[in-house]
Amino acid sequence: MTGHADRADGAAGGTGGAGGTSGPDGTRDAADPRGAGRGGAAGALDRWKALGSRYALLPLRIFLGVTFVYAAFDKLTDSAFFADSGTGSIGEMMTGVRDSSAVPALVDLALKNPAGFGYAIALGELAVGIGTLVGLFARVAALGGALISLSLWLTVSWQVNPYYLGNDLAYLMAWLPLVLAGASVLSLDRLLAERRRTR
Repeated sequence: MTGHADRADGAAGGTGGAGGTSGPDGTRDAADPRGAGRGGAAGALDRWKALGSRYALLPLRIFLGVTFVYAAFDKLTDSAFFADSGTGSIGEMMTGVRDSSAVPALVDLALKNPAGFGYAIALGELAVGIGTLVGLFARVAALGGALISLSLWLTVSWQVNPYYLGNDLAYLMAWLPLVLAGASVLSLDRLLAERRRTR
């Protein structure tokens, strides 16, 4: 009789087998492969969320960097752009927006030396674009991009109505996250910071 009882007790105590064991409340323990699968999926999702958060600003950084480098080369390779007057020149453009700008004094300052103002904008865009792409002094570069966009919004595109059709305001807003966050991934700033920590 004791042999039969022992086997019965063993059967009652080992209810899990290949399917895992159940706790007092009827839930399956951690050995349940179905529970492990759910936990694994949740962990993978969390890792993807963390990865997405880490690289969230990278597409914006690439877009702004490439756009400003392209805009700089577009100006620097167009000799007509730096003329004081004539079709497509910086002088003609600034004269045309003088009366409709938010800060006419800024336009008057540019008109004192249109070519110098044009080169300042083009070289500023080039420095900002390169700094943003490689992530070197990224916050400073982003601040420079924001100031260029602000100056163009207050002068060249201020008269655009409704306001959301003007691209300079959109660029200004796009630069602000990079001013706040910098370039924490795939950047020379991060590389230099890591080297300083290891010294």
